[in-house]
Amino acid sequence: MTDATAPSLPAGTRLGRTALRVNDLESMIDFYRTVVGLAVIERIDDGATLGVDDVPLLVLREDADAPKRGREQAGLFHNAFLFPSHAALGAALERVRERWTLDGASDHRVSEALYLSDPEGNGVELYRDRPRAAWPTTADGGVEMPTLPLDLDDVAAESDGTSPAPAGTTLGHVHLEVSSVPTAREFYVRTLGFDVQMDVGSALFVSAGGYHHHLGLNAWNRRSEPAGGRGLDWFEVVLPSADAVHAVRSRLENTGVAVAERDVADCDATDRDVDVADTDSVTGIEFVDPDGIGIRLRSASVY
Repeated sequence: MTDATAPSLPAGTRLGRTALRVNDLESMIDFYRTVVGLAVIERIDDGATLGVDDVPLLVLREDADAPKRGREQAGLFHNAFLFPSHAALGAALERVRERWTLDGASDHRVSEALYLSDPEGNGVELYRDRPRAAWPTTADGGVEMPTLPLDLDDVAAESDGTSPAPAGTTLGHVHLEVSSVPTAREFYVRTLGFDVQMDVGSALFVSAGGYHHHLGLNAWNRRSEPAGGRGLDWFEVVLPSADAVHAVRSRLENTGVAVAERDVADCDATDRDVDVADTDSVTGIEFVDPDGIGIRLRSASVY
């Protein structure tokens, strides 16, 4: 479902980390540790980085004064953590049932997904992929992702009883609420280079390398104002090479998007901005989308 006139990101593109502004750091750490199954990798007074097998997936930054996200503001629909097996998803379901409340569950045929909300109302998806060969496809090369009932008893029966999320768990995708799907398409597809996998009008699902989606972009709740308040601070896209980062940077600058440099190897738990004196050391960039949502790009060679 690629657009022959649009750029395309390399097949090795994936997501890296997602970052949240939070009011209550302790309760958020506890949720993502005991329910989602992430481990605390780094902790300082006002922030923490969590992940799996020392791979960072989530950055929490405490801001006790940050207001609740407004009803009209764009931002996060959910962060989606991808588990490597049916057994690991079953164990995740056990953790949710023991410690939290499940909001919903769906069989999307490309994946099986559990939906819940964290203590500050941020959407969370826990899912596992079906084998890629089994994904239903469309005549134009996209994928079909219906929303069907999920057999929770079947998922639970596969549990291997593991408490922390196992090695191989990743940030599979991020789903955003945008103010305009056509504007989001212009930015994420024609400028950044994601390929369209499914377009249902009010929502767009895009990816690199033929994945079912790295990003969801929906206008279901009619958001009309830029992102702000608590919740999503930024998310990270990891490209396979520095050359790929430079290519995206050129496209952004050619369309008038302001780009800042980051030496991502020096980031601490709260991922504060780092002053970069030597531009040869720059390994990442940051910018915002048309709704003011922060995005960071880096090369996979960084860590």
